[in-house]
Amino acid sequence: MANILVIHGPNLNLLGTREPEVYGTETLASINKHLAQMAEQNEVRLRTYQSNTEGNIISCIQQAASKDIQFIIINPGAFTHTSIAIRDAFLATRIPFIEVHVSNVYAREEFRSHSYLSDIALGVISGFGRNSYLLAFEAAIIHCNQS
Repeated sequence: MANILVIHGPNLNLLGTREPEVYGTETLASINKHLAQMAEQNEVRLRTYQSNTEGNIISCIQQAASKDIQFIIINPGAFTHTSIAIRDAFLATRIPFIEVHVSNVYAREEFRSHSYLSDIALGVISGFGRNSYLLAFEAAIIHCNQS
């Protein structure tokens, strides 16, 4: 059975109320509920984690290897554009991952178009709201089943 971790970065705990014109009105709890339903339907173990702190996200990635996590989906939020340390954690653990974003980062401010993670990610899904997560989860399941 595949074991997939979804990491939600800074400010994603505010989904539903934070800039609804950019991020929509769906809450993080609702996104996690949809992911849990997909996990159950596909007989996949799902773990979710949210932190506003870079160090906690790094620790979560590092600990994932010892918890038999086979795949990570991460929405690093603003850390996408700033965190070499999160990048290094992925390189150190070698756990395959997909970078996701609720909004289309390429249609926003120029600084958001640079990611420290996308070139080492298996893929990037951006701009589809909740469906960014669901599409990434489907891709993760396919990847785990092929491995």
